[in-house]
Amino acid sequence: MVSAYIDGPGQPLPRPGLIALAGRTLGAIPPTLQVLIGIVSVQVGAAFAKQLFAVTGPAGTVTLRLFFAAVVLLLIWRPALRMGRRAVPVVLGYGLVLAAMNIFFYQAIARIPLGIAVTIEFLGPLGVALAGSRRWRDAIWALLAAGGVILLSETRGDLSMLGMAFALAAGLCWGAYILLGAALGNRTSEGNGLALAMAFGALVAMPTGILETGTGLLDPWVLFIGLMVALLSSVIPYSLELEALRKIPPRVFGILMSLEPAVAAVAGLIVLGEALHVPQWLAICCVVAASIGATRSTTPT
Repeated sequence: MVSAYIDGPGQPLPRPGLIALAGRTLGAIPPTLQVLIGIVSVQVGAAFAKQLFAVTGPAGTVTLRLFFAAVVLLLIWRPALRMGRRAVPVVLGYGLVLAAMNIFFYQAIARIPLGIAVTIEFLGPLGVALAGSRRWRDAIWALLAAGGVILLSETRGDLSMLGMAFALAAGLCWGAYILLGAALGNRTSEGNGLALAMAFGALVAMPTGILETGTGLLDPWVLFIGLMVALLSSVIPYSLELEALRKIPPRVFGILMSLEPAVAAVAGLIVLGEALHVPQWLAICCVVAASIGATRSTTPT
């Protein structure tokens, strides 16, 4: 179940120089707090990204996020371009899905509240966690999650159906991202495959970002905010989650990550002023409860 929530393959980070200092700093933070900080970082990053839409649009923001995340990862890992034949299609597929997932998600939050978008998107990893299970308890969690989505659709009010469709597409990509992430970890070493895949994903997203935003992407202030979004949404949570996984059981990690839709709703409320109705909060709680239940029943202790 834990692989459904890792933002990349679970490989240890290198520890020379400044990275060793960063590792010691991270190690001083309790692991459960590391996970929670990572969750908050991702969702606050998404909220700031949404504020950038007025200048760069969703596609331009995706381009900036993936570009800067790729630059940071390439500087950290400095991967060789040569790799085994079996690794090439996985790296390219992972990068393609990564780009599509972010494009769909940013198109979704451009149209619907952040908390609702993350709740719908979360069906992707939840579906992967429950796929193939024959336990009757898991059927209950699946029905509870489905009930939450039905409740969202019944209480959508002025919610964009297109936005909800984009969130669902992002969730499907998240499911594929999880499955490809396992293959990426098996066929590449350390973070080299992730760095190359992120770079390829940035190249995939770049044409749409340039077409939508043009030279606006080169504005210094836009570049600065794009870097902050990349750090908040990718680099910081990725590092925190990997550090936490060294110290806590996967089941505990998965349960903590199940809080992500609720944190997204709170981030949307505080940063963006996106107030949700009571039935929408109830729907979010249904998906969170389903994810916690699925994590407890499918991940060994």
